[in-house]
Amino acid sequence: MADTDIEGVTALPQRPVEVLVTHLTEVVGQEIDEPLLLRALTHRSFAYEHGDLPNNERLEFLGDSVLGLVVTETLFLGHPELPEGQLAKLRAAVVNMRALADVARTFELGEFVMLGKGEEATGGRDKASILADTMEALIGTVFLSAGMTGAAAFVHHHFDGLIAGAALLGAGLDWKTSLQEKAARAGLGSPDYALDETGPDHEKHFHARVVVGETILGEGEGRSKKEAEQRAAQQAWHHLDDSSPAVS
Repeated sequence: MADTDIEGVTALPQRPVEVLVTHLTEVVGQEIDEPLLLRALTHRSFAYEHGDLPNNERLEFLGDSVLGLVVTETLFLGHPELPEGQLAKLRAAVVNMRALADVARTFELGEFVMLGKGEEATGGRDKASILADTMEALIGTVFLSAGMTGAAAFVHHHFDGLIAGAALLGAGLDWKTSLQEKAARAGLGSPDYALDETGPDHEKHFHARVVVGETILGEGEGRSKKEAEQRAAQQAWHHLDDSSPAVS
């Protein structure tokens, strides 16, 4: 762990930004503008506490558009048989806060974010909203540093699995709906969810279990009930094979 400086201000303890630079350079194949990257990692809470420094919101705005374009093109070319409405639903299954946060967690993006003391104290490094916004700002930084080719390489590297997975989901394009459809096809009835919560009100943590056919098929963790249940449903969906005998 080390401190990172931005325009003479020392951030809260976090991983050295050079680690993230190395990851980005390996994925994109081009150098990343490091001052711009520091801007992408500056949450508004940190900026406010240090004299209204520039924060990552403009880069987030840019990255959102770049991500949407790359995902839209990939879906358009990869699914020529689908109408516009279904393509839009597939895109929404990939470009959303929970999906962005999950991708950010795969390379520990939260450990690089510069947060204000309040956000730091309340677990901001793992908040889905902060991770998703920072992920979009990071995409905006890659776009400005390496152009559309570099941004597309970064998005494909981190999102192609999600894009492929979205095509497997049911009509509702979420894991709970898809699990319910799959369980019904197998004659197992509706999934049941059990939820435990821990932590103070400002930092709740949820653990969900989903039971299908009297068997626990999935478990999931999250900072909200919905997030935990979706993850449990995703795990159960992968465990439940349409061709398998009824789970008992």
